[in-house]
Amino acid sequence: MMQRTSSVAIYVLATVAGLIAFTYPLFLGVVTAADPFDAAGSTVTPIGGTALLTSLLLLIGLGALLIEVQGQAVNAKVLAAMGLLVAIASVLRFLETAIPGPGGFSPVFVPIILAGYVYGARFGFLMGTMTMITSALITGGIGPWLPYQMIAAGWVGMSAGWLPHPDRRRLELALLTGFAIFWGLFFGFILNLYFWPFIAGEVKLATTDSAGLPGIFARYGAFYLTTSLVWDIARGLGNGLMMLAIGIPAVKALSRFRDRLRFEIV
Repeated sequence: MMQRTSSVAIYVLATVAGLIAFTYPLFLGVVTAADPFDAAGSTVTPIGGTALLTSLLLLIGLGALLIEVQGQAVNAKVLAAMGLLVAIASVLRFLETAIPGPGGFSPVFVPIILAGYVYGARFGFLMGTMTMITSALITGGIGPWLPYQMIAAGWVGMSAGWLPHPDRRRLELALLTGFAIFWGLFFGFILNLYFWPFIAGEVKLATTDSAGLPGIFARYGAFYLTTSLVWDIARGLGNGLMMLAIGIPAVKALSRFRDRLRFEIV
């Protein structure tokens, strides 16, 4: 019981850290490039705390792995399966970098969704975060965006583990396809939050802005619709087509592999 509580707590901690990282500029306020100091006289930058956040996520991921391997649900073979899936997803992201797809399409999201769907929410969260940092090391995509990509990809895998598992294959495929399309759009929507306030230069302190948070959200919505929506639609459609093509066969293969790795300590 204590072990399960610790496991849940560390994923809750990761989620809370992610929410704070994405939304803190909306509450602290940001400034324009022409005015690099806020009202309190301290510099506000879009990359502040990036190294700290990345380190925190890595520690959370390692802590989650250590807790999981102490339980009955994970053994060396399951960890090897995670390593293999992370490697496959990282190679797909490398191919995406070498041969860019249309718009924001990236093949990396479908393996993360399928892993979370078959192996569960906690496995999916680790799959998402580890895929992003591993692929970043391979492709050289390390920057202030990396911890935010890790958090968002972790949420993709974790939420996939919460999906129902219908008995009918067509219904299951429709569910997974719709889910993949949704995250293709929503991933870009939330990822823009980490840099938008700093390039928009118009968000004020939520407590002093006459429009308050609704005004901030309205401005962000206008920014998203005019800059990122088309890009994210391409990602969502690409996710959906890829899921239609390989979703059910991949679920069957991963499920067979999962069943072989199951064991119980008596």
